[in-house]
Amino acid sequence: MAITLKGDQKINSVPTVKAKALKINLNQHIYGTFAEIGAGQETVRNFFRAGGASGTIAKAMSAYDKDFSDAIYGIENDGRYVTEERLKKMLKHEMILIEDRLDRQKHPDKLFFSYANTVATINFSKKFKGHGWVGIRFQLDPLEDYNEIILHLRFKETDARLQQETLGILGVNLIYGAFYLNDNPKELLKSFYDNIDKDRLEIDMINFSGPRFMYVDNRLMSLQLVKNGMTNAVMFGPDGNNLLPAQVLYKRNILALRGSFRPVTKVNMDMFEKSKELFLNEKKVDPEKTQIIFEITLSNLKAEGGEINERDFLDRAELLCSLGQNVMITDYQEYFKLVEYFSEFTRERMALAIGVNNLIQIFDEKYYRGLSGGILEAFGKLFYRDLKIYLYPYKVQDTGEYLTSENLKVHPRIKELYKFFKINGRLVDLKNFDPEVLHIFSRTVLSKIQNNEEGWEEMLPEGVAETIKEKRLFGCSKKRVR
Repeated sequence: MAITLKGDQKINSVPTVKAKALKINLNQHIYGTFAEIGAGQETVRNFFRAGGASGTIAKAMSAYDKDFSDAIYGIENDGRYVTEERLKKMLKHEMILIEDRLDRQKHPDKLFFSYANTVATINFSKKFKGHGWVGIRFQLDPLEDYNEIILHLRFKETDARLQQETLGILGVNLIYGAFYLNDNPKELLKSFYDNIDKDRLEIDMINFSGPRFMYVDNRLMSLQLVKNGMTNAVMFGPDGNNLLPAQVLYKRNILALRGSFRPVTKVNMDMFEKSKELFLNEKKVDPEKTQIIFEITLSNLKAEGGEINERDFLDRAELLCSLGQNVMITDYQEYFKLVEYFSEFTRERMALAIGVNNLIQIFDEKYYRGLSGGILEAFGKLFYRDLKIYLYPYKVQDTGEYLTSENLKVHPRIKELYKFFKINGRLVDLKNFDPEVLHIFSRTVLSKIQNNEEGWEEMLPEGVAETIKEKRLFGCSKKRVR
């Protein structure tokens, strides 16, 4: 029997926390458990206070003691408790208990759910603000398989009590959204911040799964997090599922390649291969603890009208994922902000692989007008950590000359600063590049694809042209020019 749930038509107002909790409580079909670890039972408290909770809450628990938690959910291989794996175990365990203890024949119309969170709030010294995993496993039809929404959050508040209250509101928003906004994942995502200011909470990863989310591309949901200002950076892997940047980058050597990748060309892959080889040969770099990232900025994804073309974004993501790459989307237009972000998670060697034309922008004072300390402040942040910049040459079409760090001309006022970083080995030219590919530009390839011209296939890495044709990426037509 299918149960139809309809949400509020929000015009000018957002439902209060109490209104959302009460609507869930008064729905005779919704029934489930709450398991909360590390920050009290803040979510379920809102449902108790709203009234009418007896028909909704099967059980509320907080396995706060580690031994009790291990006895219930098992011991993690890494010994940690605030992890995605822990959360998934909690959701699965609690759902199994509901199914075991309730007779489905007696409750044919019930929509079961299990909500869980495992959280570490701010520590006593206030150096660690805290983070956590939150999720819900739920049905929208008694005869249908379960859906799941899992997210990771980082607290911004500096008071444990306030963090607990914020977590409780987020939990209500998640449960309400799961049942009443599931047909519009983008709106569901936005609703997480209902009754919460964005300066209180950051959501930096989310994954949807289950029959009702079969057609949801988690990469697109990841993009929405950055687009909506919920976080500054997101990451997804080759399988298309979103990754937690803090987890992937923790104590890692990081090599980042920034580009439009529209589409990814032989130049991009030549830069990747040459910079990877150089980076892994660095004495301070352990290949086993190295993460390579293809990064795209939010501004690069925006079309001329200032709007993000989601189809274009997914086309780029599709190609990079097909090449087995981890992709990061950020709103860090300036390189020093990207490095600052990486520095939150690691103190190991970092490197940026960029084209010489991008280096010109880095040494342009106009680029830093918004900083009180100007270019000096930016460079202090950029090179404060153990950072190197790998430079890929640019071929001047008229003369055939290769522009490198050796012959690049910068403004006279910046010349000595440039020489300082060059002499100290912070600017390194990529050698052994392939001169046969330097004439290739993504915009040229894109134009040829969209205009159904010949000759673009050989400008791309092996297998990429076939992927573009097969999936009709970037407006590629089935028709071939003869």
